[in-house]
Amino acid sequence: MIKRTLQDIAPWVNGEKLGNAEISGVSTDTRTIREGSLFVPIAGEHFNGHDFGEKARDNGAAAALWGKNQPAPPAGFPVIYVEDTLQALQDLARNYLASLPARVIGITGSNGKTTTKDMVASVLGTTYKVQKTEGNYNNHIGLPLTILGLEEDTEMAVLEMGMSGRGEIELLSSIARPHAAVITNIGESHLQDLGSREGISEAKFEIAAGLRENGTLIIDGEEPLLTKKAASAPFRVLTFGTSDTNDYYPVRSEQKKDGTNFTIYKEAEESFFIPVLGSHNINNALAAIAVAGLFEVSYSSIRKGLERLQVTGMRTELVEGRDGVTVINDAYNASPTSMRAAVKLLQDLQADGKKIVVLADMLELGEKEETFHMETGKDIEAAEIDYVFTLGSLGRKIAEGAAVNFSENRLLSFDDKQALIKELGSLVGRGDVVLVKGSRGMKLEEVVQSLA
Repeated sequence: MIKRTLQDIAPWVNGEKLGNAEISGVSTDTRTIREGSLFVPIAGEHFNGHDFGEKARDNGAAAALWGKNQPAPPAGFPVIYVEDTLQALQDLARNYLASLPARVIGITGSNGKTTTKDMVASVLGTTYKVQKTEGNYNNHIGLPLTILGLEEDTEMAVLEMGMSGRGEIELLSSIARPHAAVITNIGESHLQDLGSREGISEAKFEIAAGLRENGTLIIDGEEPLLTKKAASAPFRVLTFGTSDTNDYYPVRSEQKKDGTNFTIYKEAEESFFIPVLGSHNINNALAAIAVAGLFEVSYSSIRKGLERLQVTGMRTELVEGRDGVTVINDAYNASPTSMRAAVKLLQDLQADGKKIVVLADMLELGEKEETFHMETGKDIEAAEIDYVFTLGSLGRKIAEGAAVNFSENRLLSFDDKQALIKELGSLVGRGDVVLVKGSRGMKLEEVVQSLA
């Protein structure tokens, strides 16, 4: 983590120093203050971190950044006065990262960016000292804090970049200045804010804005909205996908109950295993292999990195349930693209017992949300799935779509989660596989926990 004096930091944030201190680490939250931290109070619409300056000092902060237009800081608390503390936090991260030897990989996309981040970190970690974005620290505050948590000898920084609107990823890319950047795909998430898939692709492509000279962009080569933009790009572009028109593609794949085997062909055939399910995760792994190739990681090391992959929770996570039930926990978030991919995974999977999907509302899809839900339901194959459970008012639209192929006794819709849990619990038995998928706000982990 950052260890500097206020004298070192002041020019980085264009600030005026008052007092002297050496800081170790940065926090914007008094609850996470460690001894010697630099406290950065953020002023928001409904809160003002400057109100907690005394508490930060008492909790062990060594100093603070302080807004010039804010009330006086606590007595005896060394500070650097700045025009805007959020801007100063971002400037501090940008300059600290520039002072390190670490190479930076930026990752964004509508779906799969967290899993791809985990894969990239795992394969690079076989050869380099790697740090990655933890949790959801992928926004205009979280990314700077991630950067400021990097150790001086970190060789690779794998940074996830999220967004809710245009301009956000461009800002994050300008802070991180990636040597390589990945766009996993373009889906329907954020349609409510950006209006169209074209708008989403433009926002995701902003990750290229901060690419360093001689940097490389790695994209889904079967997404025209990306390939069209990349065709005239002034930097190197690599593609991944299912067909041989891409730089990285699978020549064979096999879905196992505990993961996925796939083979690529470069100078020779190279086979890999990932301990996660779904053909969509092959694409994520291909992106990670492409990154590893840029930094001369051997195929044998890539193989080891993918085999020992640990994916951030609730993303196509296999959970051994009670009484011999297997649960596929994909309850972190959902969009039509990711939900279809998850259902296809279950359809393709061999099971000793019944195959059951539990699907809930997909949020923030804009004015076409009901249509998206109904189309998702229509795509579920009645020959491969035994029961469809839905939760929520939009979940009922999934059931309406599924009714085209399913008989009424195989479709169960609920508005009450506990009622769903009770009915599901009475139905499942040994050898059954249950997929649980919905937007984060639906809290479907409670369904998973009921089966675990």
